Amino acid sequence: MSLRVHVEKKLGPAGAGFALDAEFTSQGRITALFGRSGAGKSTLVDSIAGLLRPDRGAISLDGVTLFDSAAGIDLPAHRRRIGYVFQEGRLFPHLSVRRNLLYGRRFTAKPDRWGQLDEIVALLGIGALLGRRPAGLSGGEKQRVAIGRALLSSPRILLMDEPLAALDRERKADILPYIEQLRDHMRVPIVYVSHAVDEVSRLADTVVLLEDGKVAALGPVNDVLGASAEFIAEGAEAGIVVSAGIARHDQANGITHLAHAAGDLSVPLVALPIGEPVRLRIRARDVALAVGDPGRVSIRNRLAGTVVAITEGSPPSVAVRLDIAGDPLIASVTRDAVRDLDLKIGSTVTALIKSAAFDPLSLGKESVDSQG
Repeated sequence: MSLRVHVEKKLGPAGAGFALDAEFTSQGRITALFGRSGAGKSTLVDSIAGLLRPDRGAISLDGVTLFDSAAGIDLPAHRRRIGYVFQEGRLFPHLSVRRNLLYGRRFTAKPDRWGQLDEIVALLGIGALLGRRPAGLSGGEKQRVAIGRALLSSPRILLMDEPLAALDRERKADILPYIEQLRDHMRVPIVYVSHAVDEVSRLADTVVLLEDGKVAALGPVNDVLGASAEFIAEGAEAGIVVSAGIARHDQANGITHLAHAAGDLSVPLVALPIGEPVRLRIRARDVALAVGDPGRVSIRNRLAGTVVAITEGSPPSVAVRLDIAGDPLIASVTRDAVRDLDLKIGSTVTALIKSAAFDPLSLGKESVDSQG
């Protein structure tokens, strides 16, 4: 998938309010539009969908022009073959789940259709829901049905605008594996809108960071989230994505042991087989640093690393970027700690991370593509 976007749009009274001026190109499996509320994410995704007309610019998907102000091209939304999943699902209340799923399929020409009802129902685990009405579904079930309906319209691209924003943490943890399955098995490119770091770091391979209507950064998830530490809670919530393979499960203690070249990691039990690659987000605020042997401490996870950058934040915060066997990692520490440990570029350290720092939202299956 090659998505090219360069649009400008002024919103507010007489165009004097918020202004969007964004340009990016993406070829990722999941491209996340990421940023704080009000950064322009929904405005941008609505422009791609054809629900909002930019003042000027151009949008193309795999070489097909969807919008070009200079050429006078503005394909209506129903001709763009774009699937859209909203925050609240927007299911038709008078239709059964089965009829909701099949609603958009009739608008797609038969030669352009892909994906079968049984296949998508199985992928999303909604077979038991087919005869029910939306009023009898939970929030997570409604979102899975909404995703299935969008997929059965055979889109060239799927837009997901804060699809988990209305769900509590438990429901989010339930639905994230389904989105991972979609990412890995349906082969439909996704533009995923979110301001939640845990969702973006777990799902996306490419991130577009939006600030005040402009693209502040664009690139692989690690590069953008690592660089955005200064923007997001002074680096405490920014996270680096690390991949590691499942070595063994300790069912009795509820722990999964992961193998990484910089050291072993123990995390809450992950329901995946031995050898399966896992993607996990390690937040800067959850990383402590030690010089020399840390001795007997309760922290189980110890990764060997080298300091490659030290960036001042708002007092007393300092972001220390490490190289751990080729992967990046960021620790958020105090200026006093940097001075007392005599940290400098090239220093050898041990990164200490509590097993309890990982929760279900920060652990997920690594995408198929990123494994080669």
